[in-house]
Amino acid sequence: MNSTMAARCFVVLVFVSFLVMSVSAIPSKRRRGTIKQLNRKGPYIGLITVYSPEEEAFFRSGAFKPDAKHPFVDLSGSNYDVEGRRYRVGKINGKKVVFVRCGVGMTNAAAVTQQMLDLFDVTGIVHFGISGNVNDSMSIGDVTIPKQFAHTGLWNWLNPNGTMDPADVAYLEVGSYNVPEGDGVNLLGQIGYSTEQLFSVSREPNTAVSLWWMEVSQQWLQLARSLEVRHSNPAPQFSPSANFTFLKVTIKEICWLLFDASFTISYRSLFCSRLHLQFITLQGMELEKCVNSSLCLPEKPKLVVGLKGATSNIFLDNAAYRDFLFQTFEVSSSDMESSAVVMTCLSNGFPVIVIRGLSDLAGAESGDNAIHTFGSLAALNAAKAVLEFISKLPGYNSPLQHYM
Repeated sequence: MNSTMAARCFVVLVFVSFLVMSVSAIPSKRRRGTIKQLNRKGPYIGLITVYSPEEEAFFRSGAFKPDAKHPFVDLSGSNYDVEGRRYRVGKINGKKVVFVRCGVGMTNAAAVTQQMLDLFDVTGIVHFGISGNVNDSMSIGDVTIPKQFAHTGLWNWLNPNGTMDPADVAYLEVGSYNVPEGDGVNLLGQIGYSTEQLFSVSREPNTAVSLWWMEVSQQWLQLARSLEVRHSNPAPQFSPSANFTFLKVTIKEICWLLFDASFTISYRSLFCSRLHLQFITLQGMELEKCVNSSLCLPEKPKLVVGLKGATSNIFLDNAAYRDFLFQTFEVSSSDMESSAVVMTCLSNGFPVIVIRGLSDLAGAESGDNAIHTFGSLAALNAAKAVLEFISKLPGYNSPLQHYM
C-alpha cells in the first residue's frame, strides 16, 4: 500500500470513528454533568412511551411539570444531522419523573430502557402506550395492565417435513389455514415459538435461564389493582384492592365449577374471563369514551389488571393470527415493545409495569384498522391510568424500597 492510499485510509478511519462516537449513547461531557446534577435530585420514576400520539396525549393532561433548571436532556450527535432522544425531567403529583419516547419496535424499546437505567437514577420503569385487542371480552378504549408478557416473535421456522423442537412452547401449523382446508401442501411449513434467554444481575455471569412469560413487578401490579375499584364505594369490610382481589378469585373458582369435563378448557376459560371482566366493568376507574362530541364508543371503557400480553416486531392486523394467539397463549393484547422493556428491567433488577390502552381489534374488525379512529382515545386513557398509578406510588428515598 503506497503512502497516499494509507493516508486516505487513515482519514476515513478517523472520520468513521468520530461519527460513531458522536451518535453513540454515551453523552458528551457537558451532558454527563447535567445528568449528574439531575441525579443528585433523584431518584426518579422512569416513563417510557412509544410514538408521538401517545406522547401528545400524556403532555396534554398538564400534569407534567418540567424541572425549572434542566427541563430536558438531549442525547444526540451535536455535529451531525442525527435525531436523538429527548429525556424530559420534571414532576407529576410531586413525584420526580424522567420521560422519554423510545420509538416503535423491540430494539428501540430495549435500547432506550437500558439507556435510561444506565444514565439516570430511576427506581423503576412505567411503560405505556396503545396496543391491539386480542380478547373478545375486552373492547376498544379499555386499558390493560398485564401481569406478564411473552415475546411471540421468537420463532423456529421449520421446513414442511422438519422436526419440531421439544423445547418450543407452541407450534403454528401454517398449512392448517389453507382454504379449502387441507387442500394441497403449504410450503411455509411450521413455526415453533421459542423461549427467551434471560441474563440477570441476580444470577451468575453468563448464566441464562429460559423464559417464556416475563413477569412485571408484583408489588407495583398489586398497587395497580386499586385502579380497578372506585374509592367512593368500597366494601365496608375490606380495603378496595383487597376486596377486589378476594372477589376476583372467588368468581373465577365458582365459574369453573359450573362446567363439567365435556366443556373444553379454552371454552371455560373464555366464558369465565368474560364473567370476570363484566364484574370489573361495574367497579373500574373512570375512562374516556369519546374521541370528540360526535364520535363515541358504545360503552364506557374499563381498566383491567392481571391479564397477559404478547409482544413481537409485528403490527397485528389479521383475524386468524389474532385468534391463534388468544387460543394458544390466552393473551389479551398485542404490541411491539412491552416484553423488551420488561425483560431489560428484569435483567437489570429494576421494577417495571406496563399500561396499555386498546386502540383496535388487531384485525378482527371489518374495513380499515380502528387505530386510525380510536388510537388517540386509547392513548388518552392509557395516559390517565399512568397518572393515576403515579399518584398512588408511595414516597421513597431509595430504589431498594421498590425492588421486586
